Amino acid sequence: MKYKGWLLPPAMRDFHEGRIWLREHTAFAKQDIQRAIARKYLHIIEGIQTTPRLKCNRCHNDKPQFFTLFDCSKCQRQCVYCRHCLSMGRVSSCSQLMIWRGPKAYRKRQHPLQWTGQLTELQQQTADELLESVKVCRSHLISAVCGAGKTELLFQSVHYALEKGLRVCIAAPRTDVVLELFPRFQKVFPQTIIHAYYSGAPKQDGYAQLVLATTHQLYRFEQAFDVMIIDEADAFPYSFDKTLASAVQKAKTAQAPIYFMTATPTQTLLNDFKHRSFIPKRYHNKPLPVPRFSSLWGYEKSLQRGKLPRKLKEWTEERLAKNEPFLIFVPKIELLKMATPLFQKLHDHILAVHADDSDRKQKVLQLRNEEIPGLLTTTILERGITLKNIQVAVVGAESTIFTASALIQIAGRVGRHEAYADGDVVFFHHGVTLAMDEARETIIYNNKIGFSQ
Repeated sequence: MKYKGWLLPPAMRDFHEGRIWLREHTAFAKQDIQRAIARKYLHIIEGIQTTPRLKCNRCHNDKPQFFTLFDCSKCQRQCVYCRHCLSMGRVSSCSQLMIWRGPKAYRKRQHPLQWTGQLTELQQQTADELLESVKVCRSHLISAVCGAGKTELLFQSVHYALEKGLRVCIAAPRTDVVLELFPRFQKVFPQTIIHAYYSGAPKQDGYAQLVLATTHQLYRFEQAFDVMIIDEADAFPYSFDKTLASAVQKAKTAQAPIYFMTATPTQTLLNDFKHRSFIPKRYHNKPLPVPRFSSLWGYEKSLQRGKLPRKLKEWTEERLAKNEPFLIFVPKIELLKMATPLFQKLHDHILAVHADDSDRKQKVLQLRNEEIPGLLTTTILERGITLKNIQVAVVGAESTIFTASALIQIAGRVGRHEAYADGDVVFFHHGVTLAMDEARETIIYNNKIGFSQ
């Protein structure tokens, strides 16, 4: 006898479980979506809550300045939409958001961990403390200096959670951090479906028990994750945009704890966590490179006149002569655009990247593969990038965008590889700031603590 019922498409379940998704953006057949709604597999909610006040049900924005009225051609009346999460597709008062309430996807409990590395004593102690927190379902803060090996000490806890059938999310504010972590987790969990979500990410199939995502992508999840890990929790924009913290709370299950990791914890983070671990030195047991200060008076005017300041030119030429890859940080995109052709006179393969650069991923890969000598960059690469033998210069270190934590993170790019544990970090400035002093003193203090134990 021919079966006349409806069989749930597994791909629909795998895609929608744990997500909050615009109905009009579904990739599945309309009749299948309608049948899933009829069977109460998909729960429908309005895109914008209008009473008692305006609130976007996807990103939880409730600030009036981020809502805009428009004449809606779909419903032939005036509607309101949320500009806060517009880049992910317009959510309006006549939009419908779908949340999966149907059968759950199958969760594997065998996830072989293929990592042959060895944790240091401090790393192992922290990994054990984190694992204990995961087992008893309590939140935990890991504070570890740049290059301490935070990613590696996660493997033990992630492995435990996956084999308990839990769904794990590792989120970070920056795309570059996600791009850095994704291949590393794929390598150590080769039989686990892992998805990476960021702006422009390719389509990925199957049900991912381990998800790596930018914190912005968490707007699209609802009660999805049993274990929530936030990497670089103090970074912009997470530290600036309160809806991202709300997105984290929305994306995890009600009882799920949160695990924060950073090299530069804010005082608020330190105060918020009863259970904390601290690693004051790098895995290779070598001190953190200490930044040096070098005055670069009138550098902006020099660039505007089409000339590289002498000290900056000499520093770059020395890196080129020694065949040392480098990152040069500048405070503004306008300066980046002015400086790039001047650096390309020294070497035509020096490139530049910034947040809106669609080729950013490829350019970083070129530097990693030693296909180019160096990159000019804004603060977009202050975190989440590990390159052996990298040298770093900051131009305009006195600029307000270079906070103490940003400068610590930038300095932390240098000396991460065991074979190249030293390197040059120079802060070119038009006057030393408190942030510069704080960054340098913090690094010196961490070295003192790390090597007094």
